[in-house]
Amino acid sequence: MRSEKAVSLPEGAPPIRTQPAECEKHGNFDQKVTVLLGRELKGGCPECLRVIAEERAASAKANAAYEMRLSLTRKLGDALIPKRFTTRTLDNYQTDHDEQRKALKFCRHYVATFDQIRESGRCMVLIGKPGTGKTHLGVAMANELLHKTTRTAVYRTVGSVLQTIRATYDRYSERTEGDILASLINPDLLVLDEIGVSKEQPSDFELTTLFAIINGRYEREAPTVIISNLQADELGRAMGDRCVDRLREGGLIVVPFEWESQRGKEGF
Repeated sequence: MRSEKAVSLPEGAPPIRTQPAECEKHGNFDQKVTVLLGRELKGGCPECLRVIAEERAASAKANAAYEMRLSLTRKLGDALIPKRFTTRTLDNYQTDHDEQRKALKFCRHYVATFDQIRESGRCMVLIGKPGTGKTHLGVAMANELLHKTTRTAVYRTVGSVLQTIRATYDRYSERTEGDILASLINPDLLVLDEIGVSKEQPSDFELTTLFAIINGRYEREAPTVIISNLQADELGRAMGDRCVDRLREGGLIVVPFEWESQRGKEGF
């Protein structure tokens, strides 16, 4: 028959002893009894306590996973990535020749070193012929950050930005121009597409809006990826020389896309 045992404790600690006890689920166990202020505090079955601890840990893990999914949903919603582009990844970008592989390598490195990129605010320009996969890679970088890191990323076209801001001028609008600009300035990464899509000289409204965005991100040292079908020397006309100067700060990465259109092929 098991007997009570005294437990050796440091001086001044409340006395503890063990005594035989029985758990309905797990059978006999040594129960710890602590004497505190004249009262006996009896410990529970170690196996039951272990099961409870595991259940709590599993519940905490499930809650954490739920919060992460919820956060990701909010981030994806804020990113407003068009349905057509939600499946665009760096892995499914099709490469048939060295120039495509080189472009993909630049984008992979940009994402892989994004912590350093974010610290320096170093920007990137994907520039060249239409239908060559620029938007795919730009969106893929945003998707990569959204799905695999805690970073925030937003994809927008210039046209959608201008349209959204104009909509705030309606007196019934619940959003302000400041709200829209903040949603573009605050994320860790902004991918801004269709720069200079119109061959016409941009309006003062367009140039002012672009500068507010680029300069706002420049002041926060937040990196921006610009996508355009123009040539590098045409960017100043399309978005203003001041914007281009801001983008160049810290060493602008320019990735040319000079091959023929691949639109319609898998992966583009």
